[in-house]
Amino acid sequence: MFIGAGTVINVGLIIVGSLVGLAAGHRLPQRTRDLVTQVLGLVALVIGGLSIASGMSDAFAAEVGAGARLLVILGALLLGGVIGSALHLEERLDGSVAYFRSKFAKRADEGTFVQGAVTATLIFCVGPLAILGSISDGVGAGAEQLVVKAVMDGFTSIAFASSLGIGVMFSAIPVGLYQGLLTLLGFWLGDFLPIGYVDSLTATGGVILLGLGLRLAGVKQFAIGDLLPALVVAPLLTGLVVWIM
Repeated sequence: MFIGAGTVINVGLIIVGSLVGLAAGHRLPQRTRDLVTQVLGLVALVIGGLSIASGMSDAFAAEVGAGARLLVILGALLLGGVIGSALHLEERLDGSVAYFRSKFAKRADEGTFVQGAVTATLIFCVGPLAILGSISDGVGAGAEQLVVKAVMDGFTSIAFASSLGIGVMFSAIPVGLYQGLLTLLGFWLGDFLPIGYVDSLTATGGVILLGLGLRLAGVKQFAIGDLLPALVVAPLLTGLVVWIM
């Protein structure tokens, strides 16, 4: 397959899954759709926990020391949260998605559309397969990891779209841009991040997914968008610790 095929397949299955979910969603009562959303929140908690466990790896420990891994993640979340809050990323993210809603989904409920698009985007973009799979595809090592992720995202889209509506389909746009950019970086720069740096990002993303899961389950409304800069801060902070050591 050509370089970038993994992202193309991923985007396609998100759209197909969303269409299937929309077709099924109208046949489900509101009580059932609410329950589906809460279940997705629980699943997001599980995914977040698995991402944290995966990110707290020996490779990460080899870079910063076993005792400093949690401090790096905490520092990344705090600094990223401060940056995101100062930039009003949560508001800007909701506003940009609402713009697409006004253009393409005028009949949809705005709150549900925004929640579906933002939630699906975070679920599909935050995780080790999105990063490692895109880089692997870019360096020419194959798109197998992204194909696996695409199948998972396709089934997840069915569940999300049946509960949260057409906004889930529009998550294909940021997913394509995000993974496409990572694929290009992998193509031009090769393995530009050591595995320990990627693991720091993965673990930090797992904590963000925990917050997202709690929000979906209706436990607590976290400003997840404001935490997104932590995904950039985490590998940078890892590099700073390595340099100091």
